[in-house]
Amino acid sequence: MTDPVSAAAAVFQLWLLIVVFFIVLPAMFGISLGVSGVYIQVLVRILQWATVRIQRGRQEQPGGATPSAGIIEHTGGSMEEEMEQLRLSRRPEAGEFSLSDAIYFCQKGLESIVEDQVTQRFSSEELASWNLLTRTNQNFQYISLRLTIFWVLGVFVRYGVLLPLRVALAVIGLSWLVLGTTVVGFLPESSMKNWLSELVHLTCYRICARGLSATIHYHNKENRPQKGGICVANHTTPIDVVILANDGCYAMVGQIHRGLMGVIQRSMVRSCPHIWFERSEMKDRHAVTSRLRAHVSARTKLPILIFPEGTCVNNTSVLMFKKGSFEVRGTIHPVAIKYDPRFGDAFWNSTKYNMVSYLLRMMTSWAIVVNVWYLPPMTIQAGEDAAHFASRVKSAIARRGGLLDLAWDGGLKRGKVKDCFREEQQKMYSSTVVQNGIEPPGSSRNPPEEE
Repeated sequence: MTDPVSAAAAVFQLWLLIVVFFIVLPAMFGISLGVSGVYIQVLVRILQWATVRIQRGRQEQPGGATPSAGIIEHTGGSMEEEMEQLRLSRRPEAGEFSLSDAIYFCQKGLESIVEDQVTQRFSSEELASWNLLTRTNQNFQYISLRLTIFWVLGVFVRYGVLLPLRVALAVIGLSWLVLGTTVVGFLPESSMKNWLSELVHLTCYRICARGLSATIHYHNKENRPQKGGICVANHTTPIDVVILANDGCYAMVGQIHRGLMGVIQRSMVRSCPHIWFERSEMKDRHAVTSRLRAHVSARTKLPILIFPEGTCVNNTSVLMFKKGSFEVRGTIHPVAIKYDPRFGDAFWNSTKYNMVSYLLRMMTSWAIVVNVWYLPPMTIQAGEDAAHFASRVKSAIARRGGLLDLAWDGGLKRGKVKDCFREEQQKMYSSTVVQNGIEPPGSSRNPPEEE
């Protein structure tokens, strides 16, 4: 009888051979065998069937709750418009403060406590229906036996088949990155070294993308970031780097880490001019700007990849862009990234999950399906400051990606509201009171004299 250990070793060798020849090598050369496309089509049909079954189950269960988009029903109007309507009904004198105006601010304050625009951007995006993966809404309950059986089979496929395969691909990709960049780092500076460095980085990210079952659709490739420029994109997950670098090489900007991440950073910087900062340097905006400007001035260097939001957002919105990278006065290449939440929640909630648990969630999701739009390059206009330039780029990314354009600072995730935001609201209210001494239509505070 065959030794069980020998049999297991033979099976493992066969499995590893299949992984290398049918996944790793095609990925390194940018070749797709079409398996991922078929896999996504099968997933779409299964999820469509599950959606129909859930809707039918709700109809069969009268009184069942339906998912809602939010707790508060917002009117969507600005403060000026809403205050104008309130003051029309009360008819205060022009420029006169009305004590009842405080009711409006009390209402808005309570709404913000229950559900504000910022904190809900740091929680998983609600799905219209269950994706057989996670219940992001508590209204998705037991529907039928068949649906439960499909979920159990999905757990087996995700944890028993996909997880080992994806872990193996991630180990292969990262090992290749560390080994390849270390070897290339010993070569003298030349065009050959730069070419080999870009090749190592590109093949590594392609392997890692296959390890996430990533299906990436790139649009408007003629606008891809060029050397000597700055690429800015909305930020949802650390995987954003893998998604973008799968189609081109970038110089990374980030904080120096310790441990395994530090080993990877040190090996990468040997072959490519990535920009890593110490924690103390990251707080020095002038030092960061100087190093970025020095990198951009060398037109032969790779474009810098920056996520100006400074934190991960749940891919429903774009928060305020920090102006530091826009003070460099270089060419900005905006990129919009939009993930399909049906196949997996790509958002990294760093306050809830550490990196290991987050990567486990990613590797046990169905797939990563994402659209990437390259926007035309943008430069600062005459008389425009860095803050307005950053806001203009942010708006362009939000429009193209179908995301909400919010003015709030992502730093509010862990900090307090800045005084300037409160002062802005106070000025808006003051101008509403002073300038809009509202009169009802058809009436006049100073009626004309009778003839």
